[in-house]
Amino acid sequence: MNSCIIKRRRFLLQTGFSVIFILISFAVNSQKSKTRDNNSESMLCVGNYWTEAEGKAFLENIRKSYTTAEEWKARAGEIRSQILKGAGLEKFPEKCPLNPVFGEKRTYDGYQVQNVAFESLPGVYVTGSLYTPLDAKGKIPGILNTHGHWSKPEDYGRYRPDAQKRFAVMARMGAMVFAYDMVGYGQMAEFGWTHKHPQALKMQLWNSIRSVDFLLSMGVDPDRIAITGASGGGTQTFLLTAVDDRIAVSVPVVQVSAHFFGGCVCESGMPIHRRKDFQTNNVEIAACAAPRPMLLVSDGDDWTKNTPLVEYPHIKYIYGLFGKPDMVAHVHLPNDKHGYDYNKRAAVYPFLAKYLGLDVTKAINPDGSLNENSIVIEDQKALYTFDDKHPFPAKGVKTNDDVVWK
Repeated sequence: MNSCIIKRRRFLLQTGFSVIFILISFAVNSQKSKTRDNNSESMLCVGNYWTEAEGKAFLENIRKSYTTAEEWKARAGEIRSQILKGAGLEKFPEKCPLNPVFGEKRTYDGYQVQNVAFESLPGVYVTGSLYTPLDAKGKIPGILNTHGHWSKPEDYGRYRPDAQKRFAVMARMGAMVFAYDMVGYGQMAEFGWTHKHPQALKMQLWNSIRSVDFLLSMGVDPDRIAITGASGGGTQTFLLTAVDDRIAVSVPVVQVSAHFFGGCVCESGMPIHRRKDFQTNNVEIAACAAPRPMLLVSDGDDWTKNTPLVEYPHIKYIYGLFGKPDMVAHVHLPNDKHGYDYNKRAAVYPFLAKYLGLDVTKAINPDGSLNENSIVIEDQKALYTFDDKHPFPAKGVKTNDDVVWK
């Protein structure tokens, strides 16, 4: 911190200004100092954009501006507008036909898996796998599953063993689960797509919106659509929930933070949090789910360590404005690390079962342990859609830079 900022803070303290004003002023001035040499007009909020104290102070200060449900609705509308405008989706492109490509079904204990791809834009394919219960009848709930930045070959994206377990278990509970690749992951990465692209946030959010369209095209109950994911997948969870009212239940895992804005271009590489006369953070974005059911899952080893005292009380306050504080829940695992591991899944399954009408006994044994032992962990390439029988379409877009937005 330079000497002029130190002197300014001392002067403000001596003259009786509030601590909140000091912290907010410091946050703004600090960012100006960071960006002055490179781009004074930058509106990006990246990574640990604020300190923990500054994030807490922002929430304490902004909370005073909404004391009724109507005031929060106005604020939430402004937040949604900034997300869409900052992501370049203020005006949606025309929705093209999905033109899905389906692979063969594989049947396992209580569920089946089918690889699928569909077009989110002409020639732009979203790849994933559809997990469904074997005894599905009528319209069943749908659950979108996103993934974070697990990029090691042995621990990669949606193909990780713990990820495959949760997809399959959610299907056995009675849901249609679509687990899809984030931009530049999985098979599309082998074709030429990259994740760290300047418009990754825009493309990824649009793919998620179209993934809701896909679930609806498959006949899921339109009133029972959920989304969940951890880390960067948690960011995608609360971003989609904020801008798409079709999401009925939201479960962002180990990601909602007052001071951390996400460190990847797919989370903070476009100006969705800030403009010259506006500032928000991921806590407010997550709160745009209100009063729809939402579960926050946090741990003691990352930027969600303060959730019990900072993020969760603020979001619960917003739910309380609607008279529905019990529609938001929180599970904190102080001894856990970052991820979507056993304890996180044990917290999420009952919540989804409660609000989607699923059979939790298919996920949790009478002794409280998880019923995941018979889940088959498939090889990564077994979860690819395109193969000799289902070749990648000739019109398919193979790089981020070849996308045409209309």
